[in-house]
Amino acid sequence: MDEKNLPAKVPQVTLLFWIIKILATTLGETGGDAVTMSWLGETTPEAKGTGYLIGTAIFGVIFAAAVVAQITAKKFHPFLYWVTIVATTTVGTTLADYWTRSLGIGYTGGSTILLILVISSLLIWRWSTGSISIETVNTPTVEIFYWVTIMFSQTLGTALGDWVADTNEMGYVGAAAVFGGLLLLTAVLYYFTSISRVILFWAAFILTRPLGAVVGDFLDKPHAQGGLALSRYTASLALLAVITVLILIFRQKPASNAH
Repeated sequence: MDEKNLPAKVPQVTLLFWIIKILATTLGETGGDAVTMSWLGETTPEAKGTGYLIGTAIFGVIFAAAVVAQITAKKFHPFLYWVTIVATTTVGTTLADYWTRSLGIGYTGGSTILLILVISSLLIWRWSTGSISIETVNTPTVEIFYWVTIMFSQTLGTALGDWVADTNEMGYVGAAAVFGGLLLLTAVLYYFTSISRVILFWAAFILTRPLGAVVGDFLDKPHAQGGLALSRYTASLALLAVITVLILIFRQKPASNAH
């Protein structure tokens, strides 16, 4: 079968896709913090980044295993796909925290570096394959570009969310409003302009991550920091349960590769 006619191994972009994506990115924040802060004790000064580093190693292994499974799969599997997405969000959370906090790069510097990495990944992918459309994610080469780009974007989202919420002192609710507003603007541009749908997809995809990051922080951070102080474990399990139910109830189809 011609590669152009192979079925894509990613889901169709529907409202359900965006709902699960936001839930998954929120889970990545609470889940990553549950491991690095609640379990590994990164909140203590003596930790000096050890929790973030160990957490990144743990989630990095899970991410690598999930990507290998996704690439070797012969067709689109909803659970496998979303497990891989969650893996990118958790490793993105712990890696971003290690870069910005433990290495002292800061939220501004970390966001700038990661944005450059995301854009560079997309440009190299476009140069190498001729397209960055998700409809072409059906070969190992394209899948590698896809997951590397997503991992960079998830890491960027954590740093960007912290930059808006903390560095700019907008708080978690204010930051959520900013990113939610940008997503709404992206939707308006999609429906009422002729701007490239592929570019708008990636813009929305990237923006869902900082939205999920600040929502996750709002759920589990202490009251003194503007959060609800919910248990990170409880919040993570609740988000995981909702995602699982949505995948079970609503059947997702692979993205069309009609183009």
